[in-house]
Amino acid sequence: MATIDRIRVYPLKGLDGIDVTSARVLDGGTLEHDRQFALFDVDGDVLNGKRTARVHGLSTDFDPEDSTLTVERPDGDGSAFALDKNADRRRAETWFSEFFGEDVQLRRDDSLGFVDRRDMGPSIVSTATLEGVASWFEGMSVESARRRLRANVEISGVPAFWEDRFVGEGAPAFEVDGVRFEGETPCGRCVVPERDPDTGEPTPEFRERFIEMRKETFPKWATEDAFEHYYTLMLIASIPESDRGTEIAVGNSVDLVE
Repeated sequence: MATIDRIRVYPLKGLDGIDVTSARVLDGGTLEHDRQFALFDVDGDVLNGKRTARVHGLSTDFDPEDSTLTVERPDGDGSAFALDKNADRRRAETWFSEFFGEDVQLRRDDSLGFVDRRDMGPSIVSTATLEGVASWFEGMSVESARRRLRANVEISGVPAFWEDRFVGEGAPAFEVDGVRFEGETPCGRCVVPERDPDTGEPTPEFRERFIEMRKETFPKWATEDAFEHYYTLMLIASIPESDRGTEIAVGNSVDLVE
């Protein structure tokens, strides 16, 4: 039976995610605490893994109960910041500015989050897909694949690339305990999945191997014309306005709907 196996949100954009047992769907259609905070440079550009591999040197945790961010540098030096407090947000800005070697500003968005596709919602992948991707690369664990691809919702009890069926003309939708998810677009990948999530070191020939295996394993149930290229993996979904304000949880059943 298809169920939600994991919900992972990324409180500070570009840094580590946290697993939660449940998540509220915000009015903007995203999940609570996902990309709730982001770092911006003086030009207003976001600072994340696409911009610098230095983010991989940071280890972070986040307590959603009190919005406390804990961050640790590669040398073990760490700090904690209560991001609900203005003084702590300013301290965090100073800490990150020193680490990245440039002035940064910490911003907050509680209604939508700083997601890349601001008219869309959560990202979806199956556990079997992550297992498949990990098997393409020697020594890669499923958790490494999970951290490279950074999905919000992970579905178990379905085959690899199950999420590919939800885009294209006439594609179905699915419901999580009555909350409707509609496929919007396959997720074209950037440079981040090519790097080891702990060290930031690039995996040799990652993109070439990924494209080769993606093409070889592309499922029969997917509409190929809906994919611009094979360096694509994970579904970006949307949740209708009528279903926002509800909650999804680990263990919820997932049902295919037309």
